[in-house]
Amino acid sequence: MNTAYIYRNLKACLVLLILIITKVANAQQDPHYTQYMYNTMSINPAYAGSTGSLQALLLYRSQWVGVDGAPETQNFSVHSPLRNEKMGLGLNIVNDELGPSSEVFADVNFSYTIQTGYYTKLALGVKGGARLLNVDWSKGRFYDPEDVLLNTNIDSRIMPSVGAGAYWYSDRWYIGASVPNFLRSDYYDDIEESVLSDRLHYFIMGGYVFDINRNLKLKPAFLVKAVSGAPVSVDVSANVLLQEFLNLGVAYRWEDSVSFLAGFQISRSLFVGYSFDYTTTDFNKYNDGTHEILLRFDLLKGNNKIKSPRFF
Repeated sequence: MNTAYIYRNLKACLVLLILIITKVANAQQDPHYTQYMYNTMSINPAYAGSTGSLQALLLYRSQWVGVDGAPETQNFSVHSPLRNEKMGLGLNIVNDELGPSSEVFADVNFSYTIQTGYYTKLALGVKGGARLLNVDWSKGRFYDPEDVLLNTNIDSRIMPSVGAGAYWYSDRWYIGASVPNFLRSDYYDDIEESVLSDRLHYFIMGGYVFDINRNLKLKPAFLVKAVSGAPVSVDVSANVLLQEFLNLGVAYRWEDSVSFLAGFQISRSLFVGYSFDYTTTDFNKYNDGTHEILLRFDLLKGNNKIKSPRFF
């Protein structure tokens, strides 16, 4: 038997084994985001309108570059406070591709804000929308034309979604909790190459801004995700803001990856962010890392200025 053929198949089996271990450890049913501190509404609907201006965001994430069928995500969101500024309204759209599956999430987010102190506010949010699932089994790793199940594609299966969250914040800190979807619906599982029932996701997040000096601010943040029946996923990050222009930081996802972040406040309205994830498990031998690019637009009203620092 050809030695190169054996080596290729052995390598494929090792990649599959590590993928299984990584997948079980992280339970990735919903998309991951490294720059979660800039993309809060995708996790928590109570964030809608909290920035005090009309804000739009575009994000592109390419995970595990070099691995066929690895996750690839595009996210668009826009939100704004309504006229009385107690209510916020937002739209969040996500396109997530993984192996033979493609999912589109579209949600409308609504928040109501209560003044809890001179500097603090509590926002309560709800979201509602739908998920659109497509699966083309011919693109799967184990596609067998003789298998009846793997010849029955899923075309535009629509499933409703309803979520809620709370977001307590001031100009210096925030803490939030949310469940993005209370309804258990179908999702594609890349390990078992099958469609399974979704599990509830619970998120807790927070952050604080420290003034080191006039031109330097330190911005730590965290995100905890719990999925029933799976280990807890923990992200921690620390960014520094230099001269109100340059963001530099590092992040760590427990037993998964370390990340490097950079952001630039190009103008009063435009922020550009980038992150690179390096896998800390043995799977790093088979991928070239994860890239994430983010564009954020703030359409300011009248004489409003960008909050300093613009961390949340």
